[in-house]
Amino acid sequence: MGIGASIFLIVLGAIFTFALDFEVAGIDIDVIGWIFMIGGALGLLFTAFIWGPRNRARIVSEPAEYRRVEERTEI
Repeated sequence: MGIGASIFLIVLGAIFTFALDFEVAGIDIDVIGWIFMIGGALGLLFTAFIWGPRNRARIVSEPAEYRRVEERTEI
């Protein structure tokens, strides 16, 4: 889950928890909203800790040999 999906879940959960005021038989909308928000927060943490170091890793290879290049002047 990426950053965008995590933020979407947090926003959707906040809407379900704080903005909607209706009842469905057998389903508590507030609990569904909290589950979405917790899932989004966990998604952000996993994205930061698992994918973060992969983006910063760099492979640097040294050249096989160093060559000296000088400008040649003919007189």
